[in-house]
Amino acid sequence: MAIDLPALLDRVFYRYPSFLIDTVAEHDPGVRLVAVKNVTVNEEFFQGHFPGSPLMPGVLMIEALTQVAAVLLLERSDAPGTARVWLRGVDNAKFRRQVVPGDRLRLEVALGRTRSRLARARAIAHVDEQMVAEADLLLAIDPGAAYIDPTAHVHPSARVGAAATIGPHCQIGPEVAIGARCQIGASVVIDGWTEIGDDTRIYPMASIGLAPQDLKYKGERTRLTIGRGNTFREFVTINRGTLGGGGQTTIGDHNLFMAYVHVAHDCHIGHHTIFGNGATLGGHVDVEDFATVSAYSGVHQFCRVGRHAYVGGYSVITKDALPFGKSVGNRARMYGLNTIGLARRGFTADTISQLKRAYRYLLQSKLNTSRALVQIERDASLASPEVRYLVDFIRTSQRGVILRRPSRRTEELVADE
Repeated sequence: MAIDLPALLDRVFYRYPSFLIDTVAEHDPGVRLVAVKNVTVNEEFFQGHFPGSPLMPGVLMIEALTQVAAVLLLERSDAPGTARVWLRGVDNAKFRRQVVPGDRLRLEVALGRTRSRLARARAIAHVDEQMVAEADLLLAIDPGAAYIDPTAHVHPSARVGAAATIGPHCQIGPEVAIGARCQIGASVVIDGWTEIGDDTRIYPMASIGLAPQDLKYKGERTRLTIGRGNTFREFVTINRGTLGGGGQTTIGDHNLFMAYVHVAHDCHIGHHTIFGNGATLGGHVDVEDFATVSAYSGVHQFCRVGRHAYVGGYSVITKDALPFGKSVGNRARMYGLNTIGLARRGFTADTISQLKRAYRYLLQSKLNTSRALVQIERDASLASPEVRYLVDFIRTSQRGVILRRPSRRTEELVADE
């Protein structure tokens, strides 16, 4: 991928008047960048440094490495298009050999810990195979002002955070607040009393915060609150709340909503959830952390989907979907513990074993649900926060939970798939 060095280097604060990078040799985006500087005798800094014995000043070595680090930061996929970078500090700088005309500098920078406003980088310069300078750089990042496409209509009272990007033909209403570094794609509509957290990305044609599809709604002031780092793909629709449902739809942090997902009024979604293409939530649905609702599945109003639950594709959920479990089918049935998903999430073998035994009480013991819960609570080997949460989830269910198992034939067909 070609890098426009002049455009990026123009976004470095306090840059020395000359570019100190000639070309990019290697680039691992967001991780590492290697650039080359050919040191020629006609460099203007040689005129006074030093007559008769020219050498490149150490401060310009740091400047060259800073420019490489800035290009690496500004080329990241999540870097705002208006961001700028400057050098905040230098640690452990060492200059091991003079750099003179005719040298070919190989400038290598690797990013370390990075935050939204600060980044650390390890920088090394070589001539041939010999290291000539090294330093640890601390760089500051200014996200810059928001960019609004000329064809977008953003109401003057709407609030748009620093470094946010509003794409062509967007419509942003008067009560909308958009956080820093958000990216709003073409033809997105955001309206109502809607708040969107930092670093959220909304793809073209999505509809966010419009009035609920509820005949009882008469234009009351209700809200939609969205956390940080969410992704809403094409044609996603999210409705704000109704007075009868508490007046608010809420979405946590770092959730993925694939194309055509619909979230109805008064839903409450936790963190790190995934919704497949076309998944639909009726009103007043709660989806807890790390749950997955697969493609084209529907969740009936007032239902809950527990933490780490997995709802299979094309399923219909009319009762609460158990945490840690696999609910699949129309109407959905319980296919046991989501063992693979829990292992991927870092659950220990002991915790997975405890949950498996708790599920056996619920699904295989021939006890009714109330007696199974009593047995689980009496079993000292099942004393863990996860099992306790599972029991509490079932006890607090208002619509009942999905505990019906599939037929053996159905299990075999699903296993074959």
